[in-house]
Amino acid sequence: MSSGGSTGQRPAQYRRLGGLTWAHFLNDGASNYLPGVLPAVLVTIGQPVQMAAVLVTALTIGQALQPVAGRIADRLGGKALVVLGLALASVGGGLIGVVRSTALLIVLLVLIGVGNAFFHPQAIASVRQLFSGRQGLLTSAFLVGGELGRGLWPTIASVIVAHLGLTYLWVVAVPGLVTLPFLLRWLPALPPKPQQGPAIRLSVHARPMSLLIAYQSLRMVGIYAFATFVPVLWDQRGYSLVTGASLITTMMTVGVVGNLSGGYLTDRIGTRATLLISAVGTGLLIVPTAYLTGPGVWVVSGLLGVMMFLTASTTVLLGQEIFAENPSMGSGIAIGLANGIGAVLVLGVGAWVGDSVVPVFWVLGVLSLASAGLVPLFDRRLLR
Repeated sequence: MSSGGSTGQRPAQYRRLGGLTWAHFLNDGASNYLPGVLPAVLVTIGQPVQMAAVLVTALTIGQALQPVAGRIADRLGGKALVVLGLALASVGGGLIGVVRSTALLIVLLVLIGVGNAFFHPQAIASVRQLFSGRQGLLTSAFLVGGELGRGLWPTIASVIVAHLGLTYLWVVAVPGLVTLPFLLRWLPALPPKPQQGPAIRLSVHARPMSLLIAYQSLRMVGIYAFATFVPVLWDQRGYSLVTGASLITTMMTVGVVGNLSGGYLTDRIGTRATLLISAVGTGLLIVPTAYLTGPGVWVVSGLLGVMMFLTASTTVLLGQEIFAENPSMGSGIAIGLANGIGAVLVLGVGAWVGDSVVPVFWVLGVLSLASAGLVPLFDRRLLR
């Protein structure tokens, strides 16, 4: 049976895709809601605003393990890494509110990031296994679940903290744990790749891989740093925890339009144009979000989300195309290693934080425009 299946099998496959998208929503929500409650967490553990960059880096640095997780996923096959990833993200996310030691909190955040790294490569490979053809659009649909999770959960968590307190964040673990038995049914069992299969040709892939990592790292530092420092900025202005978190939600959820549009644009106008539009659009929109205070800030944040996530599926598929002999590792590099580097760069961006976090947004604008300069360096045969 082909991965695409017959026409009569399509409804069942779409239901399974819906289930995987729901699991992606829960995984990315539980493992990425921290920025929405950062001001409260910093007060609770008695740390200054500069510690925000450290905590977010600890949370996201584990994504650098995605290439390794992708390699393991290809060798083992099956579905275990996806299930383990969701379990770690859910349990870890539920424990954030009860940890009072900064050191223990950093360890917990790293473990959540490791679970997140386990989840993604095998989950994306599972989507490819379910369908053949139209992978740009269908990968975008799956990635929408993660974007909605990252977008909605910061506000959901901030509402919980504002009304019940940090200790009630255990609630965020419940949906993921309930979903685990169903996830075992939704996931296809991926065939393991034999050890004697084609080796990864690192020497052949070095240049396109380096360019992809550099481009995606600069894109991700913008997303991570925006989500980290927008709530801090609005907290410094005297607004509520929920207000700052709602800007993350706006950026992430409206960014779904960018995700879906990016898959469509990649299929229609090519990878090169999509990468350029995303980088330039982000660079032009991110600075104004630091100055607007009225309704316009939500409009600009939404447009920024569209630009930021325009390349979400494009870079995943590009990584898999570069590493055609090992697609899980390719997607792990596209979303994982580059994301881990982007997380480390947040520490550097955090060095600009003083009495005001506004200079951070200028740095992010410059970095985004710099990523656009990398696009012409890609091999034209790779970027259609």
